Amino acid sequence: MFDDGHFSEHETVLLSDIAAHIPREIMARNFGVEPKALAGIFNEELFIFHAPVPGPLAEDQKTAAGTLGRSPCEFSFRPGEQSIAKKTKGGEARVVDSTTFKVSTTVAAAIVTVHPGGLREIHWHQNADEWQYYMSGSARMTVVGTGERARTMDFQAGDVGYIEKTLPHYIQNMGDDDLRFLELFRSSRFEDLSLSEWLAHTPPELVMAHLNIESYLREGPARKTGRAATMIGNDIQ
Repeated sequence: MFDDGHFSEHETVLLSDIAAHIPREIMARNFGVEPKALAGIFNEELFIFHAPVPGPLAEDQKTAAGTLGRSPCEFSFRPGEQSIAKKTKGGEARVVDSTTFKVSTTVAAAIVTVHPGGLREIHWHQNADEWQYYMSGSARMTVVGTGERARTMDFQAGDVGYIEKTLPHYIQNMGDDDLRFLELFRSSRFEDLSLSEWLAHTPPELVMAHLNIESYLREGPARKTGRAATMIGNDIQ
């Protein structure tokens, strides 16, 4: 994923382009070698091509570090080695953002697994639009917009979904296998707010008036537990 959709390969000059267009004698003077040492340089662009298989990774890392040593900044991150950020009987999620991967200052993500019969609870994201990529399983999602608008669609592996910032939505596992998908955001931090949590901090009279529910729910589970929400909902009842 990229935080800028206007990327172009023409903004990156290839090494083969440099070598093909700069005179050999200039290249030789630049590197302090005899011109004959550069006689075999290609005269055309190389984009995808065959090359020798690299040696041990440690050797390349040592060469890259040079005399300065290894960079104190990590530019790779393995979510599978990270502790699970949210986990319930309905599923789990791992979050990758600037709090866990410090150089990820413009992109945040959640790697979500929803078990069969599970539900990614009704929620919204208050800080950024959400892009989704479905990796496995089958899902159904409803997105609720303003002005009495809503849309429900099914998703399969390889599909992409999109939800505007602040719009409530849920994701339901419709199959017999785990549903796995990515939630992607153009932001430094992952943020979401569940409907359950929001209602738990709303005066009960307002909730009952809006939903037309009986007063016996005044002391229901959401009211008693305060922060009643988790990022992955429980099994569908």
